[in-house]
Amino acid sequence: MHEFGIAEAVLDAVERRAEGRRVKRVRVRAGALLRITGPALDQAFALVSPGTVADGATVDLVVVPAQLICRSCGRREETSDALAVCGGCGSTDIDLQGGDGLVLESIRMAEGSQGGTHVPGNSRRDRGDPAGPS
Repeated sequence: MHEFGIAEAVLDAVERRAEGRRVKRVRVRAGALLRITGPALDQAFALVSPGTVADGATVDLVVVPAQLICRSCGRREETSDALAVCGGCGSTDIDLQGGDGLVLESIRMAEGSQGGTHVPGNSRRDRGDPAGPS
C-alpha cells in the first residue's frame, strides 16, 4: 500500500510547517494518477502520526484529474485513468499531462495553538526546497 509512503511524506511536511504546534486537520491535493483514496490515506496517516504534532489529525484529500490530449483528433478532457482512451474518437494515441502531483495545501492547528489556527502549505518548501518560493 503506497499510501504509507505518501502519509510519511505528508507528515514530514506537516511537522516542518507546524513548528511544534498541535495539528487538527491537514488538506492534501493529489493527482488522480497517484491512485490515492481518502480512506486509505486516512488509515495510513493514522498509523504514522501517533506521538507527533499531528496525532489524531484528520486528512482532507482533494484529487486532481489528469488532462488527456488526443493526438488523433485534438480533443482535450479530464481523466483519472492512466489507461484512458479518447472519449471523442476512441484513439489510444494520447498524451496525459498532470495528475501525478502531491501538495500539502494547508494545515489547521488545534484550538489554543500559538500563532493562529491556519497555516497554508508551501509546495516548494514542503518538497525539500528550504528557500521556499522565490
